[in-house]
Amino acid sequence: MITLKNITIRRGVNDLLTNVDWVIYPMQRIGIIGSNGTGKTTLFSLLLKELQPEKGDLDIAKHVRIAHMAQETPALAQSSLDFVLSGDSELDHLQQKLTAAEVADDGHAIADLHDKIGVIDGYTAPSRAAQLLVGLGFHQHELEKSVSDFSGGWRVRLNLAKALMSRSDVLLLDEPTNHLDLDAVLWLEDWLRSYQGTLLLISHDRDFLDRTVDHIAHLYSQKLKVYSGNYSTFETQRANELMLQQAMYDKQQRQIAHLQSFVDRFKAKASKAKQAQSRVKAMERMSLVCAVQAESEFQFSFRQPDYTPNPMMTLDYARAGYGDSIVLDKLNLSITPKDRIGILGPNGAGKSTFIKLLAGEIAAMAGTKESASGLRIGYFAQHQVDHLNLTETPLWHLRELAAKKSETELRGYLGGFGFMGDRVFDQVKNFSGGEKSRLALALIVWQQPNLLLLDEPTNHLDLEMRNALSIALQEYEGAMLLVSHDRFLVRSTTDQLYLVADHRLQPFEGDLTDYQTWLFDYRKRQANAFKTSKPVEKEEKPVRSNLGALLKKISKMEEELARLNKKLVDVDVALTDTSLYEAANKSKLDSLLGDQQKIKAEIESKEQVWLSACEERDESLE
Repeated sequence: MITLKNITIRRGVNDLLTNVDWVIYPMQRIGIIGSNGTGKTTLFSLLLKELQPEKGDLDIAKHVRIAHMAQETPALAQSSLDFVLSGDSELDHLQQKLTAAEVADDGHAIADLHDKIGVIDGYTAPSRAAQLLVGLGFHQHELEKSVSDFSGGWRVRLNLAKALMSRSDVLLLDEPTNHLDLDAVLWLEDWLRSYQGTLLLISHDRDFLDRTVDHIAHLYSQKLKVYSGNYSTFETQRANELMLQQAMYDKQQRQIAHLQSFVDRFKAKASKAKQAQSRVKAMERMSLVCAVQAESEFQFSFRQPDYTPNPMMTLDYARAGYGDSIVLDKLNLSITPKDRIGILGPNGAGKSTFIKLLAGEIAAMAGTKESASGLRIGYFAQHQVDHLNLTETPLWHLRELAAKKSETELRGYLGGFGFMGDRVFDQVKNFSGGEKSRLALALIVWQQPNLLLLDEPTNHLDLEMRNALSIALQEYEGAMLLVSHDRFLVRSTTDQLYLVADHRLQPFEGDLTDYQTWLFDYRKRQANAFKTSKPVEKEEKPVRSNLGALLKKISKMEEELARLNKKLVDVDVALTDTSLYEAANKSKLDSLLGDQQKIKAEIESKEQVWLSACEERDESLE
């Protein structure tokens, strides 16, 4: 299917891959891993023929259709739904030809094109595109919003949906889980498991890799080595390879000793059996992670806090939101030293809002939030990266926090985060997203926080840095609240789970597997929430009454759209009769074409009514 023979890829003066031989077979599902800078994305550019190899031959079978996830999205006026639909280039081409045929009043071409669109299941494309967008976290009312109305992170999701919409034999995905929350990651896992082509996936999420691939291609030291099995299998094989090297083995043992002390501490305090069992399993895997981590350039630890007040922060019937919109209400929580809390919740439920409230980025709308004297918060969110001075260097940023420290000490500290040698003098504007995230994290670690608030800290971080972060967090002596789609990080660094849902925060009794089950049930409940009557308080009746009317309207429109689409299919089938295009049947052909246009116009009108009703419903539920 795809063959690389003696391939050498060079960027600038450096060889990224040398003398690579690799055959990619149909239906393989391959996770591509390696440190940042080893050539993963460059390998994709080679497969897409955006660059030529320095040496060797690349052979891709002529019939192979390759789809990929673009990394940039311009600010288009096109609707999000149309943008995703454009990913189906074959359908887009047929629709353009159909429009031209209709303008030319070419009945034969119109019939032929309708038949071709039906064969490729083109008439269900809008529904399939909408399902992709909803699965990735978009709301129904956002499907008609312009691409330009979305932020960078949401445009990444649009690019992903467009790639999934493409008809492909090979699908290339480069870190698709960046900017996704756990809900969307779980949905994407299910979608990829049902994908019928060859998958090449660059990812730094070990759980995601475990559930979606059956081979690992490891890029290191200008080489590419393929392992059979998922990421866990690769960890075992790679760990065994490294353990043959005595120096690496000694380094691993020191790390395992640190981990074992953390496991012992966890076992002593854990009160929830299921969480404890899940956590111990994660710790058992960490010995393998350490072996792989032993060759990493990233080695750091959190400096022990000078002081840890108790309690550190207290919420008493606090309310959080924006303007007049209430996101979370009746928040009651007391954060104490050593608390290690993972925050779960469906997309849009308010997880980031909750972290912002704790961090002081937004004030409580009601109730109280009390912070202890001596509380020192280390807050990491993706927008923290935007606060970096792009024209300055890593060394300059750290000097702003530690003016009295020697350059030698500061450079040694930055080296643990991968900023070595002259890299500490490079301007931040030249850094990748992962390097910026590493620098922002290094600045937080330096300040010796006694309370960590981490909102998706692993976005853009590679596997080695994620491993280093998980080990450092296990040794951290302060309290921590974590929002992350990286399930391994959640399992290996937290011992309590809290759920944000339905405007509330409450303890979650169970582990991440239970949460996945809860999430599936939650989505079902939401879909059926207003199909059954429920007792409501007096002041809620007008709202529920309005909702009932909207839902009846939506249901009626859906029935009418189903009826109209069936009529349209009947007309389209009738138009495939070649005898219609004889001169004697011109009047019948004209009648059918007229019916076709009327039905299409009626469908468009009904769809607008349906979309408006859906938007009203969504607004009334917020």
